[in-house]
Amino acid sequence: MHRILNFFKGGGNNGAPPKEQGRRNLWLATLGVLGIVLLVIANTGGSKPAGVQPEQVLPGPAPEEKAESSMSFEEEQIAGKLREMLRQVDGAGKVEVSVRLSGSTREEYAVNTTTGKKTTQERDQTGGTRLTTEDTNSGQLVMNRSETGEERPVVEREVAPQVAGVLVVAQGAGDSRIKARLFEATRVALGIDPQRILVLKMERRE
Repeated sequence: MHRILNFFKGGGNNGAPPKEQGRRNLWLATLGVLGIVLLVIANTGGSKPAGVQPEQVLPGPAPEEKAESSMSFEEEQIAGKLREMLRQVDGAGKVEVSVRLSGSTREEYAVNTTTGKKTTQERDQTGGTRLTTEDTNSGQLVMNRSETGEERPVVEREVAPQVAGVLVVAQGAGDSRIKARLFEATRVALGIDPQRILVLKMERRE
């Protein structure tokens, strides 16, 4: 041990042979590299192995995209039913229908509402009194538990969307009487204002 200490304590050119100085410098360099390696291993000990990628969560559709998809589906459904009905009109011929909604069907949930009233009487310094009345209202969703144990709010009613406009293109719309029938049938079927309906004659292609 004494020889090893003397080996590292010796420095400069204090009489040590050049060969011994070279060996000492090599030892010092080796120890320095080993210390750096140990520090790197300690800092990266909690990291994941190389080549392992973190799990990626694919983003789902945004709420706006879901609403647009639901509205488009409802528009196609209404247009399809109306088209089949108008084709039954005598002389209508081929019929195409396009429907535009102002929104999609929305659900209204059942709510337990509690209404209360709180009255406070205050007396001021002059001996007068003041009454303060405060209304307190609170509501809580009515929940229903399914067979699987999942709780869902109870739907009280569904509110149908409003029809923004309807376009009807029919072969028989060139006849004013048939056009009027198609117009009236559309108005009654959808229950909308007349200014939201447009009936046009279908172009005949050779």
